[in-house]
Amino acid sequence: MIPGELLVEAGNIELNAGRETLTLKVANTGDRPIQIGSHFHFYEVNSALDFSREQARGMRLNIPAGTAVRFEPGDDRQVELVSFVGSRQIYGFNAKVEGALEAAPAGKKDKSSKDGKEKKKKAK
Repeated sequence: MIPGELLVEAGNIELNAGRETLTLKVANTGDRPIQIGSHFHFYEVNSALDFSREQARGMRLNIPAGTAVRFEPGDDRQVELVSFVGSRQIYGFNAKVEGALEAAPAGKKDKSSKDGKEKKKKAK
């Protein structure tokens, strides 16, 4: 194995399968390009981006990890957002949430554990 190498099964892999998504029209009303990364909390993006912000709470761009979408000045486009999962706690970004979002959507469990509950590490 080579460091960083990914070994995947044959066939197509569908990203974020079964997760809640939302499509929004977004316009850059500013005079500078704005680039948004794959895991940035879309609710907290640059205020020069005009869209229905409340609808984007708890969501991020539905694009592969490590990629981004760039909005040139005057651009408008449709973007697809996907819900954050897991503990649904948002910290940092523009400090508009700083904690837990509302409860996860019904029937959506964190796949990192068997029962969808956050695992806690034991202190040593």
